[in-house]
Amino acid sequence: MPQLRVGLAQINPTVGDIDGNRARALEWCQKAADSACHIVLLPEMWLTGYPIEDLALRESFQMASERAVEQLAHDLVAANLGDIVVVVGHLARSEAEQKLGVPAGAPQNAASVIHQGKVVARYAKHHLPNYGVFDEFRYFIPGNKPCIVRVCGVDVALAICEDLWQDGGPVARVAQHGAGLLCVINGSPFELDKEDARAELIARRAREAGTAIAYVNMVGAQDELVFDGDSMVVNSSGELIARAPQFEEGLMAVDLDLPAAPAAAVLRDGTEVSIISEWPVQPYRPLRSTISPRLDDVAAQYRALEIGLRDYCNKNKFKSVVLGLSGGIDSALVATIAVDALGAANVYGVSMPSEHSSDHSKSDAAELASRLGIHYRTVAIAPFVKAFEDSLELSGLAAENIQARARGVTLMAISNQEGHLVLATGNKSELAVGYSTIYGDAVGGFAPIKDVPKTLVWEMSRWRNAYAVLQRRTVPIPVSSIEKEPSAELRPGQKDSDSLPDYAVLDALLDAYVEQDLGHDALVAAGFDRALVDRVLLMVDRAEYKRRQYPPGTKISNRAFGRDRRLPITNRWTEPTQNH
Repeated sequence: MPQLRVGLAQINPTVGDIDGNRARALEWCQKAADSACHIVLLPEMWLTGYPIEDLALRESFQMASERAVEQLAHDLVAANLGDIVVVVGHLARSEAEQKLGVPAGAPQNAASVIHQGKVVARYAKHHLPNYGVFDEFRYFIPGNKPCIVRVCGVDVALAICEDLWQDGGPVARVAQHGAGLLCVINGSPFELDKEDARAELIARRAREAGTAIAYVNMVGAQDELVFDGDSMVVNSSGELIARAPQFEEGLMAVDLDLPAAPAAAVLRDGTEVSIISEWPVQPYRPLRSTISPRLDDVAAQYRALEIGLRDYCNKNKFKSVVLGLSGGIDSALVATIAVDALGAANVYGVSMPSEHSSDHSKSDAAELASRLGIHYRTVAIAPFVKAFEDSLELSGLAAENIQARARGVTLMAISNQEGHLVLATGNKSELAVGYSTIYGDAVGGFAPIKDVPKTLVWEMSRWRNAYAVLQRRTVPIPVSSIEKEPSAELRPGQKDSDSLPDYAVLDALLDAYVEQDLGHDALVAAGFDRALVDRVLLMVDRAEYKRRQYPPGTKISNRAFGRDRRLPITNRWTEPTQNH
């Protein structure tokens, strides 16, 4: 059987940096050539970065992407890399598809095959998905023919990301044509347990098509999305033979023994196979493939948060961050993530005690800063609060929220003066029920734990401390911050439990309502107290306007607020009960 060495370039692009992404593509093609790869796969939409949202509709952006493909082809020849076959993802622009119901100039999600200075083949689809990645551009052509190229005597078919998930889609058509290898380029964001679903799907598709599959995915973060890599190769029996590390850039070179291409270069449906190299290479000693171990759930989610913050800062040219340190667990975890992402020298913590702040809160904040080695200062907000109270007649919640807003103004003032990015420290449980203050603790440019339920905040904190012990390094988070009862300390003796149910119960209910979309009666039937369901659902539904104003934050679940779950702000729908 012919041999083929495939290079899977698991790499991190930057949206809009077309020239920079093209230059990095050349670097990784050089790495693939140095590893003697015959073909190298670069991820979906690599040249433009991913996702590009409404940039896809801009003609100038489409044309810049198209020019970058041609320039990359010339660059490869100039660098003496013309022999390697390069598959690269990019944004394309349709030309004359009106007869298929697609307007000229429609954006296309494309994969181009480059060899010897030319684009020898292209697979393009007219459907950019809208679930957490793209807004919708629905120009999908169901009858798209497969794209097949012949490389070293093997027929290699191309597919792009969601093609793999479609029953009866492009993968099924590849099976009909008997290609020896299916190469799938991807921009598949991280979600908990998604890597298991991917591996199972790829194995199933390989068995269905009777072909080996090489699946390459990007890494890094773009706004709220994190891409975890997890590139892999399976044989035609669905057996996993190589898997790249999660969340790490790298080139994985894999040797495959594949069926020889048939003599015919035109398939039954009229699809022409693009001939690059007809004859197999001389037999060689294959590389030893590796299957990298998977991270456990908490480690994977923590790593996603770390990369999400790092890339958001680096790609938006923020060199440092500032956040309020309350002595509580949320700000402690965010500060720790920030240090892991950016380094202690680039993290600025601010303690902002009020007259209600406890001694242990102030000491825990100082202890955290000391353990992390970050910059630390104290700004007492009592004078600011008094100025408001002297000017306005406030009581109850309105008076309490002045403290949160004084802290928000303080952080934003420091940000404006010193150039730091402000980090919001709220978690998903608080965000769900509206337990935050607009223009107070909700201020900021990024919210690292926005998609992390409170119970997971505690679990991550314990995990991070245990990891430090294993690494023989300073345990970052004071135990007292983990074990103390949560409190915003906006009035004497205040506890979160005054306003919210126990977080274990609340998070279970929120998971059922937000993640699983269970209605009122289904929640009661699942065992939740009816009065609690009534109360929590009302809190969640009324807080939509707050969530719309919250900073962006890294997505780690399949139903992140603001990206996956968006409800009308003006909305009179309430969940019907058995009595109503």
